[in-house]
Parts: sequence; structure tokens; C-alpha cells
Amino acid sequence: MYKPNEKRYEKMTYRRVGNSGLKLPLLSLGFWQNFGHEKPFDDMKEVVLKAFDSGITHFDLANNYGRPAGSAESNLGKILKKELAPYRDQLIISTKAGYGMWEGPYGDHGSRKYLMASIDQSLERLGLDYVDIFYHHRPDNDTPLEETMKALADMVTMGKALYVGISSYPADRARKAKEILASYGVKLLIHQPSFSMLNRWIQKEGLADAMVEEGVGIIPFSILQQGLLTKKYLKDIPKDSRMGDPKAWWFNEEELTEELKGKLLSLKEIADKRDQTLAQLAIAWTLKQKGISSVLVGVSKLSQLKSNIGVLDNLDFTDDELQEIEQILNK
Repeated sequence: MYKPNEKRYEKMTYRRVGNSGLKLPLLSLGFWQNFGHEKPFDDMKEVVLKAFDSGITHFDLANNYGRPAGSAESNLGKILKKELAPYRDQLIISTKAGYGMWEGPYGDHGSRKYLMASIDQSLERLGLDYVDIFYHHRPDNDTPLEETMKALADMVTMGKALYVGISSYPADRARKAKEILASYGVKLLIHQPSFSMLNRWIQKEGLADAMVEEGVGIIPFSILQQGLLTKKYLKDIPKDSRMGDPKAWWFNEEELTEELKGKLLSLKEIADKRDQTLAQLAIAWTLKQKGISSVLVGVSKLSQLKSNIGVLDNLDFTDDELQEIEQILNK
């Protein structure tokens, strides 16, 4: 029988999400890429349990995660039932809906029909009565925002979600979503955008400032830019990498320019001086940015998780280091 590490909360730091009462660990485990049925179940379980043993209490999913879609939730559901059921109240489980999930006109986007069916399906796969956070996964300009937000608010009222969030919304639409939810007596807890050293749109387009002003937390995904901010691509493109996978249509070798390689090598020099990996530097830098409550780390094996957790040993930067990083990123 699984027994968690008794010292799991000693090293991890927990930050309050916006101006809410909820705290999240600095590192949260994302299930986007590596928790579907195509992966060995025992390897997934090993990663999940090690994460919990290390104080990572937040597991982030979506209805379409895994191959086939839904399999990431199903696999976590098995782990929750067999190993983590006694610790449910120590966990934050989040899921989402907003991308294509089933055939026909009701399996995508942001309608009430789709979202209500989605949360019921997700709860069944996870084997849970409720999720802690339910997100609308992406903006849907064809559905009235009031309809989407009313569906999220009703999930809270019905006890199917404790909190709600949004993902990838621009600043103006995020502010409006918060306003609509508030009219139903529900708080917008958190926003999940893409963000990294190499993708700073939330800062450039004002989203980070807007969410801080509104008291909404930020939990970015793709903080390692799909692996670019690791040592993996410093020389060439490994065939077994995500960029080398022809199915990964969203991530191709054209992104790996000579200019970008130069930036990565310069960043690695800073990481080496800090006795960190490039990935650890990128995680620490992201956690330093305005409004960040937690960051999502996605791993394919246990060694990557352990390395990411190692960032907790060195989260501070000198002013000179931050200035040097800015100069590199702005070249």
C-alpha cells in the first residue's frame, strides 16, 4: 500500500492564487503530453506519486489530454482510486474543456451544452464527485461569453467544481469574464496562458498586469517552450524528441533558428554559472515574473521531474543576472 513521504511539505513553497484563499505549489504537474494510453501506466504512476511525495499537490488535466483524448483523466483516475484516494483533500485536481472532443456540433468550443457534458464526462473518468478547478480551455468568439461563464458559474453552484478559471484569453476578454462571473456570485480564480522566456505575450499585451489588477492568479503552461529551453535542442533535433515527432504539428524544426540557438547557448552559460540546468533557469525565471501563482511542468520520465524539482534549491536572482537575461532575450 502506498504511503506518501511524511516530509513532503517541508521543501515545497505554496503561493496564494491571486487574492483568493487557495494556495498552489510553486510547481504543478501538467498532464498534457505524457499521460495517455500510449505511455506505460507504471511509469505514469511513478511520476505522479513522486510528485506528491515532493509536495506537488496540484495535477492539471483537460478532457482532450492523452492519446486517445480522455485517457490522461482515465489514467489519473486509476491512480486516485488505488493510491491517492485517502489524500483527496490534500490534492488540487483541475481539468478543462474547449477543444474538440467528440463528433458533431456539440463536442467543441464554449456552449453550455458542451461544457456541461464535458465536466460530467471528466468526473466519470477521474472517478471524482468534483474537481477543484474547471477551466474554459480557450476563447470562443462565436459563443456569447455570458453563456460560457454562466455554465462555469453553475458548475460551482452544483458542486461539480470548487473554483473556475480560463485559459488563453486576452486581457480584455479575461476582464469581462471575471465581471460576468462576479454577477453570478462566482470568482474567477485563475488564468492559464502559454508563457516562457521565449513567449512573453502576457507581458507585452498587458494580460499579466490585468490579472494582477483583478486579483486573478496566473499559472502558465509551456514554460520550457516545448523543450526548447532544455539542453535537448542545443546541437541538433533528436529523432525521439517532440520536435522530431511528425504528429506534433504545433512544433516544428523551423522554429529552431540559428539566432534562437545563440540565445539558448547564452542562457545556458548563465545557468552553468548558477549551477543549474537550462530548464531550471527557465523555471526559476518564470516564477520570478509578475503575477505567477504556480508553473506547470510537463515531464515524460521520472528523471525530468526530479530535475525540475531541483529548481527549488536556487530560485533567487541577482540584479545583474536578470539584466543579462533581458539583454539576451531582447537581442
